[in-house]
Amino acid sequence: MPDIKLRQSQRTQLSSQQIMTSQLLQLPLLHLEQRICDEMQDNPMLELEEQKGESIDDSGVQGDDGHEEGMFDSVDRFEKDRPGEVDKGNKDDSEGTLQFTIDNRPKESFIQAVQQDSCEEKLLKDLSLQEGIGTKELLIASEILGNLDDDGYLKDDLSIIIEGLEHNDIDVDKEEVAAILKKIRYLDPPGIAVRDLQERLLAQLGAKTGRNKTPVFALASQILTEHYDDFLNNRYERILKRLQIRPQELESAIAVISTLDPHPFVAGVAADEYIVPDFIVTYENGRLTAVLNDRSNMSVHVSKEYQDVLKNRGVPAEDRKYMRQKLNRAKEFASAIAQRRNTLIKVIEALMNFQYDFFVTGPEKLVPLVMKDVAEKTGFDLSTISRAVNGKYVQTRFGTFELKYFFSGSLPTEEGEDLSTKIIKQYIRELIDAEDTAKPLNDDKLAGMLEGKGIKIARRTVAKYREQMQIPVARLRKKIF
Repeated sequence: MPDIKLRQSQRTQLSSQQIMTSQLLQLPLLHLEQRICDEMQDNPMLELEEQKGESIDDSGVQGDDGHEEGMFDSVDRFEKDRPGEVDKGNKDDSEGTLQFTIDNRPKESFIQAVQQDSCEEKLLKDLSLQEGIGTKELLIASEILGNLDDDGYLKDDLSIIIEGLEHNDIDVDKEEVAAILKKIRYLDPPGIAVRDLQERLLAQLGAKTGRNKTPVFALASQILTEHYDDFLNNRYERILKRLQIRPQELESAIAVISTLDPHPFVAGVAADEYIVPDFIVTYENGRLTAVLNDRSNMSVHVSKEYQDVLKNRGVPAEDRKYMRQKLNRAKEFASAIAQRRNTLIKVIEALMNFQYDFFVTGPEKLVPLVMKDVAEKTGFDLSTISRAVNGKYVQTRFGTFELKYFFSGSLPTEEGEDLSTKIIKQYIRELIDAEDTAKPLNDDKLAGMLEGKGIKIARRTVAKYREQMQIPVARLRKKIF
């Protein structure tokens, strides 16, 4: 008989309310609207809510302005009036006037947008059409796609995917995940969820080879598989010698490789979709104003009619049980929508404090900022901030930016000030765009030119930033032949 032992352990169990709040928070505006519509169709307990105007000033007093708000007419407004010295987020907000108001005014159409599927949604739809793909397989695929980086690479080990699925009570093994991963890599566009550029190019070439089995495609595959390092470093003489082929054959194979797309993935937004900003920030008369463009302001509430039905003892017990389940779901959903709204408002408020100069003067005034700073200021944890800024956009006088744009590290200048790494990357790109393509600038020269701008930066740091921007080394920025 096996030994029976007691073991005490602590586990964090997310409630259904927390899971729903987390899911809604990470949705961009267009997808949120669709999610609300879907939820209302599925749950008769939910109704759209017409809100009353209210204002919250810096004293924390909340009042009613007496206006009845239509579903698409109300907007949340956050204003920051800050004279004098710029607040970097460490000062008390009393230096300026902070105010939220919901005012009754006609709906403003800031950007016309067309509902499009995101890249992830398109991939899931395509996968669902394949034979042998059911709900479980789609959940695995969704978890994989949710762990991709901004360029569509899967850097995490499969154990991370499995852990995420098991956290949601989905039991899988490594073979199941690997099988779905392989299918995703050959969907259209091919090369998603691979580990590196070599795998991406081979996946794309494999998809093309299925339709074109000519010798030049076979040679291109051999080069990428067996001589990738030589190809990447432009060592063509070595490839010619090892493969014993003519220069014209190599040129044809490399011409095929050059048609492959190193960046087929568009995270969150379809390539031809207009962006609808979640916030519009303006600066007038010395005051910053942020409007939460939650045009769906589709605050929802539980239907009083159905609640009254629940009180009727004449309704069969089974029906009441079903209605209670829908009632609980409706309450959780309404609460999650409200929490999403509150979280986004607090995040944009913090960003307007930290990045005040950016919103007033422009991108050249972007200051170094990490998510931990915003987490501490808002009281949310890092994962909440990450979900809140991902796929959410703010429209400014200087263009429309994703909220995560405002986070970056820093490097010191000769004056001792910290300069955002995003600004430095912008300088590097501008220098490379203006270079003589016959004599591209190497990383040493780029570092020297940046130093001429007063930016202290090492060659290896330039190389790191260049690679992060997917810009090849100098010798590869020349034409192959």
